[in-house]
Amino acid sequence: MTITLRPGTTVMFTGDSITDSRRSESVDGLGSGYPLRVAGEWGLRHPDRPVTWLNSAIAGHKVMDLEPRWQTDVLDARPNVVSILVGVNDMGWHTLDPNGYVIPAEDFAAGYDRLLAPLAEAGTGLILIAPFLLPIHGVVEAGVALIGEEQRKEWRADLNPKIQAVRELADKYGAHLLPADSMFTELAATTEPEHWAADGVHPTPAGHAALAAAWLRLVA
Repeated sequence: MTITLRPGTTVMFTGDSITDSRRSESVDGLGSGYPLRVAGEWGLRHPDRPVTWLNSAIAGHKVMDLEPRWQTDVLDARPNVVSILVGVNDMGWHTLDPNGYVIPAEDFAAGYDRLLAPLAEAGTGLILIAPFLLPIHGVVEAGVALIGEEQRKEWRADLNPKIQAVRELADKYGAHLLPADSMFTELAATTEPEHWAADGVHPTPAGHAALAAAWLRLVA
């Protein structure tokens, strides 16, 4: 079953840099990534059903960073649909930040649950995008850190239980799940993973297009 976007619907995208996509530099506040592609494609397909598209994502944010701004940046906007993509920074924080540490999947899930509870109580439509990591090759810079094969193996071991937590929360709240990690794994099996995310985390234009196409399949 899909979420019906009626005329006048407000959709809020939120999360980390993948959703942020430099939104503060864009005229419409949507950034240059998949939220913009979703809004553009929807407007093309359904000019008779205008939707208000909002983006409150902030680069670098983890679940614990979303919580203190959740009321102001998300709930106060009274969106009809909220789309969340978060988890990559929860995965890699201990290697990217000198003050970072490994965030247990249980803490990640508990914080994510606290974000979803008031939305579910308000009857908000929910789309949860699972965090993802593509199996790219070589070493890439991530801030001050160099991320190679060993770090990606470590990140993958940390990420898998967090993806499972998102699946379980989607079941708990009847949310629509976009299984981005498995989607990109399938795409990377036939095309070089760097085609979809050059650093394994941040999508290329093709990667954002893939996310937008998958997102649009969840709405009608």
